[in-house]
Amino acid sequence: MKKQFYTSLIALILLAATASAQARFSSNTENYQFGQIEWKLPVTATFVVTNTGDQPLVLTEVEPDCACTIARWTQSPIAAGAKGTIEVTFDAKALGRFHKSVAIYTNATPNLVRLQLSGEVVREIKDFTRTHPYQIGDIRIDRKELDFPDSHRGEHPSLRIGVANQSAAPYEPVLMHLPTYLKAEASPTVLQQGEKGVITLTLDTERLTDLGLTQASVYLSRFLGDKVGAENELPVSLVLLPDFSGLSETERANAPAIRLSTTEADLSAVLAKKSKARQDIQVTNIGRSALEISKLQVSHPAISVSLKKNLLQPGETTRLRLTVQKKNIDKARRPLRLLLITNDPQQPKVVINIKSSKE
Repeated sequence: MKKQFYTSLIALILLAATASAQARFSSNTENYQFGQIEWKLPVTATFVVTNTGDQPLVLTEVEPDCACTIARWTQSPIAAGAKGTIEVTFDAKALGRFHKSVAIYTNATPNLVRLQLSGEVVREIKDFTRTHPYQIGDIRIDRKELDFPDSHRGEHPSLRIGVANQSAAPYEPVLMHLPTYLKAEASPTVLQQGEKGVITLTLDTERLTDLGLTQASVYLSRFLGDKVGAENELPVSLVLLPDFSGLSETERANAPAIRLSTTEADLSAVLAKKSKARQDIQVTNIGRSALEISKLQVSHPAISVSLKKNLLQPGETTRLRLTVQKKNIDKARRPLRLLLITNDPQQPKVVINIKSSKE
C-alpha cells in the first residue's frame, strides 16, 4: 500500500514538473494603435513577442480577421527568453475608424491569443503625435530604439523608421555615424514641411565580426550640419546566432540542452536599499552531449557577470552570478539584460532580463 502511495506521489510530482515546463507567449502590446493613417497607403504593425517560459515557443499560425490584412511572423522556434516578431500589414479600403483583430496560434497555454489593430483612415494626415510619438528637435519619428530581429550569417534583415518633418523648412533625413554593417536609405530624400517619409535601415550580417550581441548608436540629423548627442541618439541592437539548420535528426536528438533556474532577475528590492545587488542563477545541461556557452554578454554597463564553467557535460550544473551597480544604471539608455550564446540548437540564445526598480 505504501509503495503504491509513493509511486502515485512521484507520478504526480513528475506530472507537475512537466506541466510547469512550457512555452509562454507575451507581446509588447495587445492593441497596436496606428492613430491616423492615409487612405490606400498600407501600414505595418510590428508586435514583439517574448517567450517568457522555459521551453521553445512556436507560432504555428497567424490569422487576420479580414482580407485587407496580411501577416508575417517568426517561423523558427523562439527560445526561452528570446524574442520574435509578428508583422501585420493593413491596407485600408475605406475612410473612417477601424478595429481589426489577429488570431495567434501557438504551442503555449492558452494556445490562442488575439491581438488588436485600431486607428483612423484619413485622406491626409495632419497630426503626427500618435503615428510618430518621439520628437527630436522639429522632427518626429515612430521608434527610438532600433532592435533588429535575430539573424544568421548571410541574412540581410531590415527595419523602417517613420520620419515626419514638422519644421518650417525642407528636411533631409540622414543617420550619422552608421557602422559599416548598416546601410540607410531615405525615401523621399527630402521632406517638405508637414511631409512624412521612411528611412530603411539594412543589416549586412557578413560584416559582423562575431556571434552574439552587437550594440551601437546612430544619430538622426535634425538639420544640415547637426552634431551628435544624447538628444538625437538612436540605440541599435542586434544578435547574430549560430546556424544549426544543417543538423540531422540524430544530431538534434543527441544535442546539448540548456536550462536556467530563472530567466527573470528582480533586484529592485535590494537596489532600493543598497548600492549593489547580486543574484546567482543555476545553469544545467539537460541534453545528451557537452553544452558550451561560447558568449556571455551584458547589454548595459551597470551589469557584471561571472560564470564558473562554460563547458558542461550532460547532467552537470554550474553557477552564473550577476551583479548590478546602482550608480551605473543611468549611464546608458538600454534595458538591463544578460545574453548567453550556446551550442544548444533549440536555444542558441538565452536572455536573462533584469529588473532594477519597482516601476
